[in-house]
Amino acid sequence: MPEEAEDHTKTAVPLAIEDWLTVAVMALLALITFTNVIVRYFTDRSFAWTEEISIFLMIVLALVAGSAAVARNRHIRIDYFIGKGSRTRQRTLGQLAAAMVFLLFSLIAVLSSRMVWDHIRFNETSPGIGVPQWWYSLWLPLLSIAIALRALGLLIRQRRGQ
Repeated sequence: MPEEAEDHTKTAVPLAIEDWLTVAVMALLALITFTNVIVRYFTDRSFAWTEEISIFLMIVLALVAGSAAVARNRHIRIDYFIGKGSRTRQRTLGQLAAAMVFLLFSLIAVLSSRMVWDHIRFNETSPGIGVPQWWYSLWLPLLSIAIALRALGLLIRQRRGQ
């Protein structure tokens, strides 16, 4: 992460939160996968729960990394349109992009909250290991809120000209 160490993005909430969550999730994912491979090699059996947990961790990893990318203004966009034209046009399109990311992830948070409520209300369980499904689905609205807040922070910083 040497490139990230040089990042000078000024945010109200430290970006180290996403960085450390990324490291923790990656370490846990590697440990679970490595353990399953070793057990499968020596016993010809595998842990049934590893696939379900690994998929969950990959989704969390994507959302946490997305939050860091938005905060650093490195989210996916078409630079052709933003890079062309006057400085005012570039700032306006950058602000529009941040606003759209904010709106999108706010909507995802609201809609996925309804999904979590359905999982709780109907007592759904996960297909692999039978734990309550909301244990997994709860993270989508929470991390969507985090991304929306990071986009709002980016929009505020862009308006201030930072």
